[in-house]
Amino acid sequence: MTVSPGAISATASAVARREVSCVDTVTESLNRIEQFDGQLGSVIALRAELALQEASALDAVLAETGEVVGPLHGVPVLVKDLENVAGMQTRKGSKLFQDVAPAQVDEVVPALLRAAGAIIVGKTNLPEFATEGFTDNLLDGPTKNPWDLRYSPGGSSGGSGAAIAAGLAPIATGTDGGGSVRIPAGLCGLLGIKPTVGAIGRWPAPDWLDLSTYGPFATTAQDLGLLYSLMTGVVPGDPASAPSFGQPETVYRRIVVTERTSPWGPLPEPVRSSFLDAAQRFAAMLGLPAEVIDGQGTFETVGDPDVDWFTMCTAEHVAALGREVVIANLSIMHPAAASFMEEGLRVGIDDYLGTRHRRPKYTRIIDELLGQDTLLLTPILGVEAITFDGRLPNSDSVDMLPPEVYSTAFQNITGHPAISLPAGLYPSGLPFGLQVTAPRWHDHQLISLSRRWEDAYPWQRVAPGYTEFSVH
Repeated sequence: MTVSPGAISATASAVARREVSCVDTVTESLNRIEQFDGQLGSVIALRAELALQEASALDAVLAETGEVVGPLHGVPVLVKDLENVAGMQTRKGSKLFQDVAPAQVDEVVPALLRAAGAIIVGKTNLPEFATEGFTDNLLDGPTKNPWDLRYSPGGSSGGSGAAIAAGLAPIATGTDGGGSVRIPAGLCGLLGIKPTVGAIGRWPAPDWLDLSTYGPFATTAQDLGLLYSLMTGVVPGDPASAPSFGQPETVYRRIVVTERTSPWGPLPEPVRSSFLDAAQRFAAMLGLPAEVIDGQGTFETVGDPDVDWFTMCTAEHVAALGREVVIANLSIMHPAAASFMEEGLRVGIDDYLGTRHRRPKYTRIIDELLGQDTLLLTPILGVEAITFDGRLPNSDSVDMLPPEVYSTAFQNITGHPAISLPAGLYPSGLPFGLQVTAPRWHDHQLISLSRRWEDAYPWQRVAPGYTEFSVH
């Protein structure tokens, strides 16, 4: 079976063949945002006039030279409002930044995408400071999942996930400090990868210093590979960033499966049955048995990785904003963000340094488990859905989601690459995402595996009622 090109590749190809113009592609994205985003709340700012001017200039270049400026020539892009775009505010979903001055320069990924010919049309929503697994804030309100408007597309890159799943643009950027690409990918039926930390250089330094990285979403493996290849490389100021290099194909000889990497109890139904079914199908695709292991006995021998992630992130975020600033502004924060910051204010230096010293021990555990020929399968989330305002179904709390919801932070602590694969639908019709974790620097191998998965189990690329981005 041959999988058809995704929205990114198809749009760039149509522009290069002069079947459509760059002005056409930007106009189509702006029209889709106007038509559909009123009910989704995924896009919080536009640069429509500038985008159309840039599109016209790119059309002129193609007409004069016959050459595209890069592999994304004329492809519209939405940028998560945690990343700087020259001339636009970076408000981070917070009232603290509602009057912040526009950025002077593009951040790493927007700059790389522009250099490849992409055109930035606007910015997408996120939870305040990117601290939650659902997308809602007091500045721009909630983002809803196009698969079911009662629910969240996840977070923190939820605005971008929803925008792609609704076909509003071919590209929408993401960052991942604790699952923020993989969670929206899982809940929106998309591919999303958290690369090995250092594969995509970071600047400015993220609030969660060693844990956060940029990471792409896509509707197809071909498009995911294209975006990843354009983003990787060394960035001045990032001590973890590494040069792009080819990675040989790997013959994986072992697949290990666990429901949890932290002690939050068994998975609820239907998450457990969907996960085990997807894990069996993935193992069968590679012709290997699925070896079930005890996560608690494997990953928690030196501590609780999810608790340590929380200690590190809350403390580092308070430090990034400034303790005095946090204390003075707790009253204007979303309840979940305020609770996150309050936890950070309570972290002492000994507790924080304790987590830092345990981090390499967690990394060694998974390094030794995976070696160079083993893959780890886990779910993306421990719940089927989260309401758009950040509650679990049948719960009234809009505070932080409980820790048993998550299954993604461990890979941020260790730095390993992990991908979310669309792995079918729950009986409710919502998407389920399978998480595959590979040895460090096996990012290309994960993308290659996603191609095989797509060929074996093709998925619906956008939510029902929407069409994948294209220009006619």
